[in-house]
Amino acid sequence: MPTILWVVLIVIALIIAWLVLVYNGLIKLRNRTDEAWSDIDVQLKRRYDLIPNLVETVKGYAKHEKELLENVTKARSAAMGAKGMGDKAKAENMLSQTLKSLFAVTENYPDLKASQNFLKLQDELSDTENKIQAARRFYNGNVRDFNTKIQVFPTNLIANTLGFKKYDFFEAEGGEKEAVKVKF
Repeated sequence: MPTILWVVLIVIALIIAWLVLVYNGLIKLRNRTDEAWSDIDVQLKRRYDLIPNLVETVKGYAKHEKELLENVTKARSAAMGAKGMGDKAKAENMLSQTLKSLFAVTENYPDLKASQNFLKLQDELSDTENKIQAARRFYNGNVRDFNTKIQVFPTNLIANTLGFKKYDFFEAEGGEKEAVKVKF
């Protein structure tokens, strides 16, 4: 009788240990995914801070490009005010498109292209865009790992029971997937 009791206790202890390991693994992956999203936010904040300086620099040279500058400002405001990952991704993709338009228009202003202030801001913004892309890839990798973990058996039984929900990927909009056209 004591041997059967020990076997049952060991089995119960193993099941509890397995549940704790699975739960802790899910929490760890969820926190890493949240951290990755936060990394995107940090880079987006940096971009938001650079845009007003860039717009002011361009204003001095391209006075009749008022509509484009207003569109950049509106896109920036929309991106800053977006709530939720899906809305944020959509607003950020729109902001990226308006910034591409701004840089395309600046090609028509040789004095602006030669301005050290503009060149510095353009380099900083380009660097920030690269960091945003890296943060998006890191986030999407964590989303993939987390979503896979909550969907595979037997972890999915625990994840569903405890209310773990899948994350959405940060995807590029249709316009961002197209090649940029450069004219000289």
